[in-house]
This record gives sequence, structure tokens and C-alpha cells, in this order.
Amino acid sequence: MDHVVCLDYDALEIENLISGKKSMIIRGADVVKSPYGIVREGDNLYFINNNGDRIVKARGIVSHVINSEQLSSEESFEIIIMYQDKLQLPDQQFYRWAGKKYLVLIELAEIEKVQPFSIDKSNITCTDDWLQVGDIKKVTVYGSNFLPHCR
Repeated sequence: MDHVVCLDYDALEIENLISGKKSMIIRGADVVKSPYGIVREGDNLYFINNNGDRIVKARGIVSHVINSEQLSSEESFEIIIMYQDKLQLPDQQFYRWAGKKYLVLIELAEIEKVQPFSIDKSNITCTDDWLQVGDIKKVTVYGSNFLPHCR
């Protein structure tokens, strides 16, 4: 399964994944919602920045997923602190996710920069910053000679 994931442009998340500074991403909410329960080991994640450019710049393969049970605020903080060495969250992001009742922690392997390509999000049901697309080729805007590498 392929997913397109918006990452924080200001926190340089894509760059930090490519450089190896971080190896895990996080999502959280006070209710169960995507990607909770839908992302699996072996899935491909394609990364775009949250600045609206719709350009895929990197990809990674999911190596491990943690879907939390309902958490207290304190438990949420503790889990994020436990994985902070892999998450590398700046304060603003830390407090965005800390205190959420449900967390999804996604560890990545084989993170690589890709030749940038555009995606068309117009026909995709989007929940916030996570798009479950099935096959990345279905949302790729062709116009260059590039076909995204899919596993």
C-alpha cells in the first residue's frame, strides 16, 4: 500500500529523514483516525511538505508501527519522550502531539531522496495530512520522464 504523507516544512522533517537524523514519524488525535490501523509494515510512504507544493521529495518503507490504545495525557507524553531519539521533534511538534489520546508511531527504513514528482490530490479522500492512495502511480502527475520507484 502506498501513502502520501505531509510533513512539517518548517521543522525540516523531510531533510531530517533523508539525513538519518530522524527515523520515525508520529500522528495523533483525540479520536481514532487515519493513519491509525491502516499503515502496515512494508507500506511505502511518499513525503511532501505541508507548504502546499504537492511535490514528492522522498520515500521510505514502514519497518514498524505502534498504534496506541487510548492514552491519558501523561501516558501520551511518556511515549513521545520514550521515542524522541527517533522522532527528533522540535518543541512545537512535541506539544502538537503530546497529550493526544491516540498515537501512531511509524518507524521507517530505506529512506531515500527521490527525483521530485508532482501528485494530484483532487480525487483523493484526504484526512488532514495523510493520504492513503493505494498505488502512487494513480496520483502521479506525468509530464516529466519520471515514474516513481515503487516496491
